[in-house]
Amino acid sequence: MFGFNKTTPKFCDLRGKVAIVTGAKQGMGKTHALVLAKAGAKVVVSDISEEECQLVVDEIKKLKGEAIAVKCDISNKMDVDILIRETLNKFKKVDILVNNAGIFPFKPFLEMQEKDFMKVIDINLKGYFLCSQAAAKEMAKQKSGVIVNISSIAMGQVGMGFAGLTHYCASKGGVVAMAEAMALELAPMGIRVNTIAPGAIATPGATGGSGDGSKEMVSAVPMKRWGKPEEISNAVLFLASEESSYMTGSVVVVDGGWTAG
Repeated sequence: MFGFNKTTPKFCDLRGKVAIVTGAKQGMGKTHALVLAKAGAKVVVSDISEEECQLVVDEIKKLKGEAIAVKCDISNKMDVDILIRETLNKFKKVDILVNNAGIFPFKPFLEMQEKDFMKVIDINLKGYFLCSQAAAKEMAKQKSGVIVNISSIAMGQVGMGFAGLTHYCASKGGVVAMAEAMALELAPMGIRVNTIAPGAIATPGATGGSGDGSKEMVSAVPMKRWGKPEEISNAVLFLASEESSYMTGSVVVVDGGWTAG
C-alpha cells in the first residue's frame, strides 16, 4: 500500500494535493518528490532532463503513486509557463511548489566573470521568482497554496558566507529576502511561503557522487556528519502540510548545528 491507509495517522497527510518539485531528477529534489508522493500528493517531477525525471516518476508509480515528468529550465519563463500548463492539464490545480533547483559552481571572486555570476542568479533566484509567481497566480484562484524554497546556510546574515561561492551566497540570501516579501503579499490570498536552509547534505552534487563527502567539510558540524536528503525532505513535508498552517515567512535551518557554533 502506497502512502496513507485507514490505519495511518493523518499527520502530514497530502492526499488530494498536487505538488511541483523543481530540480527533482536527483539528490534532494528527487527525495522531496518521493517523500511528498508517499504522503499522498500527486507530484510533478521537473528538471532540465525529462528522461531522468521520468526515472523518478517510474519509482513513484511502482509505489502506486501518481506523477508526471516535465522538462523545465526554471530560468526561462516560457519553460516555467509550460510547467504550470502541463500540471494543470494533468492534475487541474497547483497546491504545493517546492523551489529546489539550483547550481553552485565554485569560482574565486576575483576570477568570476559577469556571465558566471548571472548564470547562478538566473537559476537560483530568478528561477524561484518565475516559478513562484506562476504557481501563486493559480493558487490565488483557489485561495490556498504552499511555496517551499530551498535556500542554504550560505545565505549571509544569520547564515554564513562561503569562499568561492559569492554568486551562490548572493542568490541564497536573495531567496530568503524574496520569500519574506512574498509571504507578506500572499498571506491574504491563503498562500504560505517558507524557506529551508540546509547545511552540508550528502547529495551527488555536494559530495562528488561519493555519498560520503569530505571529513574537512563535516568537521565544522557539531553533529560530525553529513545530513541525509531525507532529513531535508521531512522538513519540506512538514512545511507543505497543514501541520505548519500558522507558519509563513519563516526560515527553517537544518544543518546539524553548524550555524549555532
